[in-house]
Amino acid sequence: MSSRNKLKIFTGNANVMLAEEIAQYLGASLGSAQVKRFSDGEIQVRINESVRGADVYLIQPTSEPVNENLMELLVMIDAVRRASARRITAVVPYYSYARQDRKTRARDPITAKLVANLLFASGARRVMTMDLHAGQIQGFFDIPVDHLPGVPILAEYFLQQKLENVVVVSPDLGGVQRARELAERIQAPIAIIDKRRPEPNVSEVMNIIGDIEGKKVIMIDDIIDTAGTISQGARAMKQWGAEEIYTCCTHPVLSGPAIERLQDAPIKEVLVTNTIDLPEGKMMDKLKILSVAPLLGEAIIRIHEDLSVSKLFD
Repeated sequence: MSSRNKLKIFTGNANVMLAEEIAQYLGASLGSAQVKRFSDGEIQVRINESVRGADVYLIQPTSEPVNENLMELLVMIDAVRRASARRITAVVPYYSYARQDRKTRARDPITAKLVANLLFASGARRVMTMDLHAGQIQGFFDIPVDHLPGVPILAEYFLQQKLENVVVVSPDLGGVQRARELAERIQAPIAIIDKRRPEPNVSEVMNIIGDIEGKKVIMIDDIIDTAGTISQGARAMKQWGAEEIYTCCTHPVLSGPAIERLQDAPIKEVLVTNTIDLPEGKMMDKLKILSVAPLLGEAIIRIHEDLSVSKLFD
């Protein structure tokens, strides 16, 4: 049997469409598995084909409902580990609990490390993910982590649009590196929104560092959650003289009032990827979704064949 035949792809219920796209890119079919619930809500996993000696990739973003999807992933990893899989890679396009990555006050948890421990304890021996909230979370794992950037996909889209007189804006000081990467790829200057965050999911714009007057603005973040930062930032930039405002992110969490805020904000287009499967109720005219399936598929091929993953981004 060839090494490619020993590669198997399985998915939970979090983002079946993405898993199918990845399998199609690989020229394979999804492995036969059922992820169901007992009547009391416990997760029941059945792997309906042999995985003995196989290189298994479990595709499951831990998006809403976060705890359900995370637990599905852990139970699936345990199932294939006990079925004698040779190597188990958790493909987690969106890694939840990453925003609690350090103690900012007494008695805070560090949930990004907790989830890393859970993945290892369940049997994962490699993790593939995209745009972690903080790059240093890779160090929370004692196993290899393939951290894939979403910026190249977003940059390619904006290059195809041939926008002129553009400036890339970071919505906060922590996102400057991400904004700079996008700016370098589309050859544009950057600006920074100086904001303060008095409590989680609440932000206040204090100032804008850089020249945005009369320019087309692209605001980039890793996650759009409640869209408070993005919508406030868009209004502030409009007041400061921006001509058009585009926003983009890798992970469209879009919880709570996010859709309403984005609809009402002076934003021309919201560009996201499909790391998270968006239900019909979160769709809107200004939302544009790009697929990460080719990127994840190519990374899976390179890992399976022991080739360099970083070459994808050179």
